[in-house]
Amino acid sequence: MAASMTRKEILGKVYKMIPPMLEKFHKGQLGRVAVIGGSEDYTGAPYFSAMASAKLGCDMSHVICEPGAGAVIKTYSPNLMVHPYMRQEKNLAKGETVDSISENVIGMLDRLHVVVIGPGLGRDPAMQETCARVIAEARKKNISFVLDADGLYLAQTRPELVKGYKECILTPNVVEFGRLAKSQNIDVEKGDASKLCEQLATALGGVTIIQKGSVDYISNGTHTMTSEGEGGMKRSGGQGDTLTGSLATLLAYRKAYLEKIWDHENDMSPDELLALCAYGGSAITRECSRLAFKEKGRSLQAADLTEHVHTAFLDIVGEKPTDGSKL
Repeated sequence: MAASMTRKEILGKVYKMIPPMLEKFHKGQLGRVAVIGGSEDYTGAPYFSAMASAKLGCDMSHVICEPGAGAVIKTYSPNLMVHPYMRQEKNLAKGETVDSISENVIGMLDRLHVVVIGPGLGRDPAMQETCARVIAEARKKNISFVLDADGLYLAQTRPELVKGYKECILTPNVVEFGRLAKSQNIDVEKGDASKLCEQLATALGGVTIIQKGSVDYISNGTHTMTSEGEGGMKRSGGQGDTLTGSLATLLAYRKAYLEKIWDHENDMSPDELLALCAYGGSAITRECSRLAFKEKGRSLQAADLTEHVHTAFLDIVGEKPTDGSKL
């Protein structure tokens, strides 16, 4: 994708990647996404991520979490499928091991198109190790995944899990980016932000990184883009979860495009489509933030973004005709 492309041109390509809503599609074809996280202390993050994924249009949105988190998340929305398969070390029951827990989670991968790892995960060793095994298995199966929050701790401490895997997107904020950069011996005090993002993506073998900030820098080490659509002025916790969920649905749409489940020109490569997912997810989330802030001002909370996901999609990308014809 040419570096000189305008925002409008890039979003025009995102539009081409989005499946139309056709009568012939069956349940699951437009996305089966799972968010893995949700320790007993953090129930909001996986919910916000999974709901963003659902609101952007994926057919099936799952949360895989701790039983304590699962019971709570089920009360938030009946639209999500909640699987209480994860375990913190202190909550392992008699006979349960990280091996058996990991096996349960990995057993779901064949039913999924995309996995988000990190929202509400925490640093518990059993939770982290389970996710490390899921990442290794997802790589074997060529499943796309998004890492955020404590999922990024795995990329920081065990970079071999992600290094060289092009089917993943990392979404660090400024603090998380600094930790990842330090783990790869990159000095964040030197060079401009876009170059640092490029350096880190290169050091990790070409993974795609969205460096979140007042503008978002997106790079796979070879191509770098800047997403600078207007966002909201409130920096409440949890807004990044809307990004991870949005990215997951767009990655599922990318898979549908590559599998040609509808008639299209088939003129975009897997690498270009991955960059489009990253840019589209960033642009939609920034618009969500703008709309929510316009409505709520300084009282804005992460939940306020959820209800604006579809409107943001319509504003930023646009809907396709239901007969599959071109606008």
